[in-house]
Amino acid sequence: MATAGTNSALLVTTLSPVSIGVAVISILLLKVLYGLSTDRLRHIPGPFIARLTPIWYWYLTWKGIECTVITALHKKYGPVVRIAPNEIDISDGAAVNPIYVDNGGFRKIAGYRNFDINGFPTIFSVTDHAHRAVRAKAVSPLFAQQAIANSKPAIQKIIDVTIVELCYRRSMAAGNPVDLLNLFRSMAMDALTQYLIGECFNSVGTERLSATGFVDNFAAGGRFFYLPSWLFSFIDSWAAKLDKNKAMITTSTDIVQEFAAKVVNDSITQGEKETYQGRLLNASLSREETIAQVMDIMFAGTDGVARILAVFCWHLAQAPDKLERIYEEIMQNPSVDARSLPYLSGAVKEACRLALANPTRLPRVVPSGGLNVPGLPIIPSGTNVGIGAYSLHFNPKVFPNPYEFVPERWLECTPEMLRDSFHFGKGPRQCIARNFASAIVWWASEVLVRSCVLDGARPVVEKIEIVEWFNSKQVGDNIELSWA
Repeated sequence: MATAGTNSALLVTTLSPVSIGVAVISILLLKVLYGLSTDRLRHIPGPFIARLTPIWYWYLTWKGIECTVITALHKKYGPVVRIAPNEIDISDGAAVNPIYVDNGGFRKIAGYRNFDINGFPTIFSVTDHAHRAVRAKAVSPLFAQQAIANSKPAIQKIIDVTIVELCYRRSMAAGNPVDLLNLFRSMAMDALTQYLIGECFNSVGTERLSATGFVDNFAAGGRFFYLPSWLFSFIDSWAAKLDKNKAMITTSTDIVQEFAAKVVNDSITQGEKETYQGRLLNASLSREETIAQVMDIMFAGTDGVARILAVFCWHLAQAPDKLERIYEEIMQNPSVDARSLPYLSGAVKEACRLALANPTRLPRVVPSGGLNVPGLPIIPSGTNVGIGAYSLHFNPKVFPNPYEFVPERWLECTPEMLRDSFHFGKGPRQCIARNFASAIVWWASEVLVRSCVLDGARPVVEKIEIVEWFNSKQVGDNIELSWA
């Protein structure tokens, strides 16, 4: 007589690999069917695969085609699209205030913590409002409009040095391309460190940017933004090891970290409390966290400004008539603030719209009570939802001929255009350095036109193209002009 153990052994040995495979597949299918039948987002349209897994969306993000694909999905499914099991993308600007502004805005998703620096949540990456509030309050006086205006003479010197450097590079190029993007990164880095940190990084004209590798590496992390933290750490570390530019990136990051450590150490030694780092130290942040916060602001205040100015110059080189109109406006109003010049302002706002420093959605977690925007499907609490600058800035209903550089559109600005201008985000969690970044852009754009350095310039390529990561990467790593 066979024992129970013998029967079990016989049962196992009689099961074929095929039958085991069928059993496993059946269990998985049952799990999928159960999930679909209890799906709380089944009323939201989108591709079927989005109901099953986020992996396809992670792939879009990694490839840098997220915005292009999601725009196509919105054309097919409407303004609210499901892109992953718990992820919703919205293209309607009517949802901007409910998500980002009203009652302080929705909380950031956990994925932002993938942008922590040296293990510390930064003013940008932290998801806890109370944790951020202490740090933001400490430095907020530096971003007041009047404080920034008082810094103009010092910043103007850095802008003037940059114009001289551009003239020099133009003369030395002998008709060959001149890269504007990295030059303006240098200028933005110097302006930011001079004003906020109290010590200029001195990168214009010295090729010390060198911070370019730091900026590019930080942006590249956005490829993996939506990955769980444990997977992000693993893949990001391997990607860094395989990067062909890893030596340059390491050197650049080390330079930035050494600079941040030096200025923090100096502030500790001197006991000063007025700089960015001094204010954070005075708010009882540790030396190590303050270094991380300084590195974060050095990135945040550099790349966006540089992209906007490079795009501004590129489009004016493509349209000499618009450049001439701005020049005449400036020369006819020599004592008027740049922000008060209508056509220059229109050109700057167009550059902000087209630059897309952060093209993808800025995801938030829907709180209790859900998200209920009139005319849009109700989205339940706990869902990750977001809107991207790409969707808003290229919406033809708000911006006709959205891919064209049309400063004139801002001369008769609509409420929807202001609502959908998303280059710095919206609400309490929008870019903390936005006032300073805007000031640099306006001051520099006026000087660029007034100096006539752009006269005779021509774009090297027919189109500015980006890799659509959270922080966009410029295709070719440059934005170039040439002069005959």
